[in-house]
Amino acid sequence: MLIGYMHYRKKPFGLNRAYAFAAAAKAEGAELLYFSPGAIDRDRINGYMYKNGEWALTSSHYPDVIYNTAGFTREKQLEAVEKLQQSVPFTSYSIGDKETVYNNLMKYKTFSQYLVPSETVASKKHFFRLLDQYSDIVVKPSSGRQGINVCRVRKEDGTPDAVLRLIAEEKCIVQPYINCRTKSGEPYDFRLHVQKGRGGKWTAPCIYPRISPDGGIVCNLSRGGYTRDIIPFLQREFGAEYYSVHKYLEVFSLQLAGHLDEIQKDLYGEELDELGIDAGLDKQLYVYEVNWRPGHPPSGNINLSIVRNTVRYAIFLAGKEGIMNEKHSVSRFP
Repeated sequence: MLIGYMHYRKKPFGLNRAYAFAAAAKAEGAELLYFSPGAIDRDRINGYMYKNGEWALTSSHYPDVIYNTAGFTREKQLEAVEKLQQSVPFTSYSIGDKETVYNNLMKYKTFSQYLVPSETVASKKHFFRLLDQYSDIVVKPSSGRQGINVCRVRKEDGTPDAVLRLIAEEKCIVQPYINCRTKSGEPYDFRLHVQKGRGGKWTAPCIYPRISPDGGIVCNLSRGGYTRDIIPFLQREFGAEYYSVHKYLEVFSLQLAGHLDEIQKDLYGEELDELGIDAGLDKQLYVYEVNWRPGHPPSGNINLSIVRNTVRYAIFLAGKEGIMNEKHSVSRFP
């Protein structure tokens, strides 16, 4: 079994995550081929494999499955990826931007009660109508990442010029502000990291709080937020109910992941493999947004359970696709 690890970097040197994936693949009885789109040469790939304690340049046949770790935008990259995708199963597919995910969940209804009301801003007049309606709102770019350009606007404080420029220049959504705060008054949310593992089953390897510093509203760690270990955090915030809250978050994340997976199959004929669900608690659980390619949780070390799950799902997917192709061949050529 050969697993492809496709990355935007041409070489894996110094990329600890690639080494972790190579080690996990070896432990599961597979090999890992690291490469970038530029390494695809007709029916071969000039990538790297970890052998005898070092990365060695290798000319290889196409892998059995590909873990596509990054999105690509250049025309030549897209052409190479598209060609490869016609021959090899990929593990990851995009669920779309914030507006798409929100609309899909509203359409299928099962989890609509957990969504924060969201509207795409159509005009400045529309924006002020929403501000009048909710008084306290959050504005964020529809395709934004890492909490960039997320703003809170309170009617009583007026609207900053920067927010008006943002809604004029970018497609934005508006949501009422959810007052999810710690006992000491710090805004926080939960990142529910879910992924498929062995046998294609959804797992929840990591749940953690993200806390906003200095009274801000963005809890994203790349924007200055910080985190705490989940159990001590829940014990401090929920006392004797901490275990029930933790179990609820875990079960909810798995159920929502399964539901989104079914939506993806129904609408696009694709399967999801990994999601980052951002949620808050304010009298009830609210889903702020769902992210494709959620990255790795914050820690001093790579989360090996997440790496193992990715490798195990890749192996499962390769086997599943192989069986399907075999059945297809038999039906066409009895």
